[in-house]
Amino acid sequence: MRADMPARLAAAVGVLAVVAIASMPWWAERATIYLAVEILAMLALAQMWNLLAGYGGLLSVGQQGFVGLGAYALVVFGLQVGLNAFLVIPLAGIVGALAAALVAPLVFRLSGAHFAIGTWVVAEVFRLVVANLPFVSGGSGVSVAKTVMGMGADTRVSLTLWWALALGAGATLAVYLLLRSRWGLALVAVRDSERASRSLGVRVGRIKWAVWVAAAAGCAMTGALLFITKLRVAPDSAFSIDWTTTMFFIVVIGGIGTLEGPIIGTIAYFFLREWLADLGSVYLITLGVLTMVVMLFFDKGLWGLCTRYTRWELFPVRRRIGTRGQKTDSA
Repeated sequence: MRADMPARLAAAVGVLAVVAIASMPWWAERATIYLAVEILAMLALAQMWNLLAGYGGLLSVGQQGFVGLGAYALVVFGLQVGLNAFLVIPLAGIVGALAAALVAPLVFRLSGAHFAIGTWVVAEVFRLVVANLPFVSGGSGVSVAKTVMGMGADTRVSLTLWWALALGAGATLAVYLLLRSRWGLALVAVRDSERASRSLGVRVGRIKWAVWVAAAAGCAMTGALLFITKLRVAPDSAFSIDWTTTMFFIVVIGGIGTLEGPIIGTIAYFFLREWLADLGSVYLITLGVLTMVVMLFFDKGLWGLCTRYTRWELFPVRRRIGTRGQKTDSA
Protein backbone atom coordinates (compact mmCIF):
# COMPACT_ATOMS: atom_id res chain seq x y z
CA MET A 1 0.00 0.00 0.00
CA ARG A 2 1.07 3.62 -0.44
CA ALA A 3 -1.56 5.86 1.19
CA ASP A 4 -3.02 4.99 4.59
CA MET A 5 -5.77 6.77 6.51
CA PRO A 6 -3.64 9.72 7.78
CA ALA A 7 -2.41 10.37 4.23
CA ARG A 8 -5.94 10.29 2.81
CA LEU A 9 -7.16 12.58 5.58
CA ALA A 10 -4.26 14.96 4.93
CA ALA A 11 -5.11 15.02 1.22
CA ALA A 12 -8.72 15.93 2.00
CA VAL A 13 -7.62 18.66 4.44
CA GLY A 14 -5.16 19.97 1.85
CA VAL A 15 -7.85 20.27 -0.83
CA LEU A 16 -10.18 22.07 1.59
CA ALA A 17 -7.35 24.40 2.61
CA VAL A 18 -6.62 25.28 -1.02
CA VAL A 19 -10.29 26.00 -1.67
CA ALA A 20 -10.55 28.11 1.50
CA ILE A 21 -7.43 30.13 0.65
CA ALA A 22 -8.54 30.65 -2.95
CA SER A 23 -11.85 32.07 -1.69
CA MET A 24 -10.24 34.50 0.78
CA PRO A 25 -10.79 37.60 -1.43
CA TRP A 26 -14.54 37.20 -0.77
CA TRP A 27 -14.42 36.88 3.01
CA ALA A 28 -11.03 37.82 4.51
CA GLU A 29 -9.59 41.20 5.40
CA ARG A 30 -6.79 42.56 3.23
CA ALA A 31 -4.19 42.27 6.01
CA THR A 32 -5.06 38.60 6.46
CA ILE A 33 -4.75 38.02 2.72
CA TYR A 34 -1.29 39.57 2.59
CA LEU A 35 -0.22 37.42 5.54
CA ALA A 36 -1.44 34.36 3.62
CA VAL A 37 0.53 35.53 0.57
CA GLU A 38 3.71 35.81 2.63
CA ILE A 39 3.18 32.39 4.22
CA LEU A 40 2.61 30.72 0.84
CA ALA A 41 5.61 32.48 -0.72
CA MET A 42 7.92 31.36 2.08
CA LEU A 43 6.53 27.83 1.78
CA ALA A 44 7.45 27.87 -1.92
CA LEU A 45 10.99 29.07 -1.14
CA ALA A 46 11.37 26.49 1.63
CA GLN A 47 10.24 23.65 -0.63
CA MET A 48 12.76 24.74 -3.26
CA TRP A 49 15.61 24.83 -0.73
CA ASN A 50 14.47 21.50 0.72
CA LEU A 51 14.53 20.03 -2.79
CA LEU A 52 18.12 21.19 -3.20
CA ALA A 53 19.54 20.36 0.22
CA GLY A 54 17.16 17.76 1.60
CA TYR A 55 16.77 15.60 -1.49
CA GLY A 56 19.54 16.66 -3.86
CA GLY A 57 22.28 17.03 -1.25
CA LEU A 58 23.12 20.49 -2.66
CA LEU A 59 23.63 22.72 0.38
CA SER A 60 23.19 26.14 -1.21
CA VAL A 61 23.43 29.38 0.77
CA GLY A 62 23.01 31.54 -2.31
CA GLN A 63 19.36 31.13 -3.26
CA GLN A 64 18.83 34.81 -2.49
CA GLY A 65 20.61 35.45 -5.78
CA PHE A 66 17.70 33.94 -7.72
CA VAL A 67 15.11 35.69 -5.53
CA GLY A 68 16.83 38.96 -6.46
CA LEU A 69 16.95 38.09 -10.17
CA GLY A 70 13.21 37.43 -10.05
CA ALA A 71 12.65 40.80 -8.43
CA TYR A 72 14.72 42.57 -11.10
CA ALA A 73 12.93 40.66 -13.86
CA LEU A 74 9.94 42.64 -12.58
CA VAL A 75 11.91 45.84 -13.12
CA VAL A 76 13.11 44.94 -16.62
CA PHE A 77 9.99 43.32 -18.06
CA GLY A 78 7.49 45.31 -16.01
CA LEU A 79 8.94 48.82 -16.09
CA GLN A 80 11.18 48.73 -19.16
CA VAL A 81 9.07 46.53 -21.46
CA GLY A 82 5.70 47.47 -20.00
CA LEU A 83 4.27 44.03 -19.20
CA ASN A 84 1.74 43.54 -16.45
CA ALA A 85 3.43 42.50 -13.21
CA PHE A 86 1.62 39.17 -12.98
CA LEU A 87 2.67 38.24 -16.52
CA VAL A 88 6.28 38.79 -15.47
CA ILE A 89 6.19 36.02 -12.84
CA PRO A 90 6.64 33.09 -15.28
CA LEU A 91 9.25 35.13 -17.21
CA ALA A 92 11.13 35.57 -13.93
CA GLY A 93 11.22 31.79 -13.64
CA ILE A 94 12.84 31.57 -17.08
CA VAL A 95 15.39 34.22 -16.09
CA GLY A 96 16.26 32.31 -12.91
CA ALA A 97 16.56 29.02 -14.78
CA LEU A 98 18.85 30.54 -17.43
CA ALA A 99 21.06 32.16 -14.79
CA ALA A 100 21.30 28.88 -12.89
CA ALA A 101 22.21 27.00 -16.07
CA LEU A 102 24.95 29.53 -16.86
CA VAL A 103 26.62 29.30 -13.43
CA ALA A 104 26.11 25.54 -13.03
CA PRO A 105 29.46 24.60 -14.69
CA LEU A 106 31.21 26.77 -12.09
CA VAL A 107 29.41 25.78 -8.89
CA PHE A 108 29.28 22.07 -9.77
CA ARG A 109 33.06 21.96 -9.79
CA LEU A 110 32.74 22.39 -6.02
CA SER A 111 31.30 20.13 -3.34
CA GLY A 112 30.39 20.22 0.33
CA ALA A 113 31.32 23.42 2.14
CA HIS A 114 33.04 24.74 -0.98
CA PHE A 115 29.77 24.41 -2.90
CA ALA A 116 27.89 26.32 -0.17
CA ILE A 117 30.44 29.15 -0.21
CA GLY A 118 30.50 29.17 -4.00
CA THR A 119 26.73 29.65 -4.24
CA TRP A 120 26.93 32.55 -1.78
CA VAL A 121 29.69 34.16 -3.88
CA VAL A 122 27.57 33.76 -7.03
CA ALA A 123 24.65 35.49 -5.29
CA GLU A 124 26.93 38.36 -4.25
CA VAL A 125 28.17 38.68 -7.85
CA PHE A 126 24.56 38.92 -9.02
CA ARG A 127 23.92 41.66 -6.45
CA LEU A 128 26.99 43.68 -7.36
CA VAL A 129 26.31 43.45 -11.08
CA VAL A 130 22.70 44.58 -10.68
CA ALA A 131 23.68 47.36 -8.24
CA ASN A 132 25.98 48.82 -10.91
CA LEU A 133 23.53 48.72 -13.81
CA PRO A 134 22.17 52.26 -14.32
CA PHE A 135 19.19 51.20 -16.46
CA VAL A 136 17.69 49.40 -13.45
CA SER A 137 18.46 52.40 -11.18
CA GLY A 138 21.62 50.84 -9.74
CA GLY A 139 21.93 50.67 -5.98
CA SER A 140 19.29 53.28 -5.22
CA GLY A 141 16.34 51.01 -5.95
CA VAL A 142 13.25 51.71 -8.01
CA SER A 143 9.47 51.70 -7.57
CA VAL A 144 7.56 49.08 -9.55
CA ALA A 145 4.12 50.50 -8.79
CA LYS A 146 3.64 51.24 -12.51
CA THR A 147 3.54 47.50 -13.24
CA VAL A 148 0.16 47.21 -11.51
CA MET A 149 -1.32 50.56 -12.54
CA GLY A 150 -4.73 50.36 -14.12
CA MET A 151 -5.75 47.42 -11.92
CA GLY A 152 -8.28 47.77 -9.15
CA ALA A 153 -7.00 47.19 -5.64
CA ASP A 154 -9.27 44.17 -5.13
CA THR A 155 -8.16 42.61 -8.41
CA ARG A 156 -4.49 43.11 -7.57
CA VAL A 157 -4.89 41.58 -4.11
CA SER A 158 -6.81 38.60 -5.50
CA LEU A 159 -4.26 37.90 -8.24
CA THR A 160 -1.42 38.18 -5.73
CA LEU A 161 -3.09 35.63 -3.47
CA TRP A 162 -3.85 33.20 -6.30
CA TRP A 163 -0.31 33.40 -7.63
CA ALA A 164 1.04 32.78 -4.11
CA LEU A 165 -1.26 29.80 -3.76
CA ALA A 166 -0.12 28.44 -7.13
CA LEU A 167 3.53 28.78 -6.10
CA GLY A 168 3.19 27.47 -2.54
CA ALA A 169 0.84 24.56 -3.20
CA GLY A 170 2.32 23.99 -6.65
CA ALA A 171 5.87 23.67 -5.29
CA THR A 172 4.72 21.12 -2.72
CA LEU A 173 2.76 19.11 -5.30
CA ALA A 174 5.57 19.27 -7.87
CA VAL A 175 8.17 17.94 -5.41
CA TYR A 176 5.74 15.21 -4.32
CA LEU A 177 5.12 14.05 -7.89
CA LEU A 178 8.84 14.19 -8.61
CA LEU A 179 9.65 11.99 -5.63
CA ARG A 180 7.07 9.42 -6.74
CA SER A 181 8.74 9.12 -10.13
CA ARG A 182 11.89 7.25 -11.15
CA TRP A 183 13.66 10.62 -11.26
CA GLY A 184 12.83 11.11 -7.60
CA LEU A 185 14.20 7.68 -6.74
CA ALA A 186 17.40 8.52 -8.60
CA LEU A 187 17.59 11.91 -6.84
CA VAL A 188 17.41 10.37 -3.37
CA ALA A 189 19.98 7.76 -4.40
CA VAL A 190 22.35 10.55 -5.49
CA ARG A 191 21.87 12.30 -2.15
CA ASP A 192 22.68 9.12 -0.23
CA SER A 193 25.73 8.08 -2.31
CA GLU A 194 26.89 9.52 -5.60
CA ARG A 195 29.37 6.71 -6.14
CA ALA A 196 26.79 3.98 -5.62
CA SER A 197 24.33 5.83 -7.86
CA ARG A 198 26.84 6.01 -10.70
CA SER A 199 27.54 2.31 -10.36
CA LEU A 200 23.82 1.65 -10.92
CA GLY A 201 23.71 3.80 -14.05
CA VAL A 202 22.23 6.97 -12.56
CA ARG A 203 23.29 10.11 -14.40
CA VAL A 204 24.31 12.08 -11.34
CA GLY A 205 25.35 15.28 -13.09
CA ARG A 206 22.16 15.54 -15.11
CA ILE A 207 19.89 15.05 -12.10
CA LYS A 208 21.76 17.57 -9.93
CA TRP A 209 21.73 20.07 -12.79
CA ALA A 210 17.96 19.66 -13.28
CA VAL A 211 17.26 20.13 -9.55
CA TRP A 212 19.52 23.18 -9.40
CA VAL A 213 17.78 24.83 -12.36
CA ALA A 214 14.26 23.96 -11.17
CA ALA A 215 14.90 25.36 -7.67
CA ALA A 216 16.34 28.56 -9.16
CA ALA A 217 13.25 29.01 -11.34
CA GLY A 218 10.96 28.53 -8.34
CA CYS A 219 12.90 31.02 -6.23
CA ALA A 220 12.92 33.60 -9.05
CA MET A 221 9.16 33.38 -9.58
CA THR A 222 8.59 33.72 -5.85
CA GLY A 223 10.96 36.69 -5.74
CA ALA A 224 8.95 38.47 -8.43
CA LEU A 225 5.73 37.82 -6.52
CA LEU A 226 7.15 39.04 -3.21
CA PHE A 227 8.25 42.34 -4.70
CA ILE A 228 4.88 42.86 -6.36
CA THR A 229 3.58 43.12 -2.80
CA LYS A 230 6.40 45.49 -1.77
CA LEU A 231 6.19 47.68 -4.92
CA ARG A 232 9.83 48.75 -4.58
CA VAL A 233 12.97 46.83 -5.58
CA ALA A 234 16.47 47.58 -4.27
CA PRO A 235 19.59 45.37 -4.48
CA ASP A 236 20.13 45.10 -0.74
CA SER A 237 16.61 43.87 -0.09
CA ALA A 238 16.20 41.78 -3.23
CA PHE A 239 19.52 39.94 -2.76
CA SER A 240 19.41 39.87 1.05
CA ILE A 241 20.81 36.70 2.60
CA ASP A 242 17.82 36.86 4.96
CA TRP A 243 15.83 35.02 2.27
CA THR A 244 18.15 32.02 2.46
CA THR A 245 18.50 32.07 6.24
CA THR A 246 14.70 32.03 6.54
CA MET A 247 14.51 29.07 4.15
CA PHE A 248 17.18 27.34 6.22
CA PHE A 249 15.35 27.99 9.49
CA ILE A 250 12.00 26.77 8.16
CA VAL A 251 13.38 23.56 6.66
CA VAL A 252 15.63 22.67 9.61
CA ILE A 253 12.91 23.35 12.19
CA GLY A 254 10.27 21.45 10.23
CA GLY A 255 12.43 18.55 9.09
CA ILE A 256 14.88 18.51 6.21
CA GLY A 257 14.38 15.84 3.58
CA THR A 258 10.62 15.57 4.11
CA LEU A 259 7.71 17.20 2.32
CA GLU A 260 5.89 17.77 5.58
CA GLY A 261 8.87 19.53 7.15
CA PRO A 262 8.68 22.83 5.21
CA ILE A 263 4.94 23.02 5.92
CA ILE A 264 5.42 22.51 9.67
CA GLY A 265 8.44 24.82 9.66
CA THR A 266 6.56 27.59 7.86
CA ILE A 267 3.72 27.42 10.39
CA ALA A 268 6.22 27.47 13.29
CA TYR A 269 8.17 30.39 11.80
CA PHE A 270 5.14 32.64 11.29
CA PHE A 271 3.67 31.69 14.65
CA LEU A 272 6.90 32.77 16.37
CA ARG A 273 7.16 35.89 14.22
CA GLU A 274 3.65 37.05 14.99
CA TRP A 275 4.00 36.19 18.67
CA LEU A 276 7.48 37.59 19.34
CA ALA A 277 8.03 40.25 16.67
CA ASP A 278 7.33 43.11 19.11
CA LEU A 279 10.08 41.93 21.44
CA GLY A 280 12.93 43.06 19.19
CA SER A 281 16.15 41.16 19.80
CA VAL A 282 14.33 38.55 21.92
CA TYR A 283 12.63 37.39 18.72
CA LEU A 284 15.94 36.78 16.94
CA ILE A 285 17.47 35.14 20.01
CA THR A 286 14.49 32.80 20.27
CA LEU A 287 14.78 31.78 16.63
CA GLY A 288 18.51 31.12 17.03
CA VAL A 289 18.13 29.11 20.24
CA LEU A 290 15.26 27.07 18.77
CA THR A 291 17.32 26.28 15.68
CA MET A 292 20.28 25.09 17.78
CA VAL A 293 18.06 22.96 20.03
CA VAL A 294 16.41 21.26 17.06
CA MET A 295 19.74 20.64 15.30
CA LEU A 296 21.31 19.20 18.48
CA PHE A 297 18.48 17.05 19.79
CA PHE A 298 15.98 16.57 16.94
CA ASP A 299 18.03 16.18 13.78
CA LYS A 300 14.90 15.33 11.78
CA GLY A 301 13.01 18.41 12.96
CA LEU A 302 9.56 18.78 14.42
CA TRP A 303 8.06 16.45 11.85
CA GLY A 304 10.65 13.81 12.66
CA LEU A 305 9.69 14.10 16.32
CA CYS A 306 6.05 13.62 15.35
CA THR A 307 6.68 10.56 13.19
CA ARG A 308 8.79 8.98 15.93
CA TYR A 309 5.56 8.40 17.89
CA THR A 310 2.85 8.33 15.22
CA ARG A 311 4.58 6.78 12.17
CA TRP A 312 2.45 9.07 10.00
CA GLU A 313 3.46 9.80 6.42
CA LEU A 314 1.22 12.48 4.94
CA PHE A 315 2.96 12.50 1.54
CA PRO A 316 3.72 8.81 0.94
CA VAL A 317 6.20 8.27 -1.88
CA ARG A 318 6.91 4.56 -1.39
CA ARG A 319 4.85 1.45 -1.00
CA ARG A 320 4.67 -0.38 2.31
CA ILE A 321 3.31 -3.71 3.49
CA GLY A 322 -0.32 -3.26 4.55
CA THR A 323 -1.71 -4.58 7.83
CA ARG A 324 -4.58 -7.03 8.06
CA GLY A 325 -7.87 -5.49 7.06
CA GLN A 326 -6.28 -2.79 4.91
CA LYS A 327 -6.58 -2.72 1.15
CA THR A 328 -3.18 -3.20 -0.50
CA ASP A 329 -1.92 -2.25 -3.95
CA SER A 330 0.25 -4.41 -6.11
CA ALA A 331 3.89 -3.39 -6.12
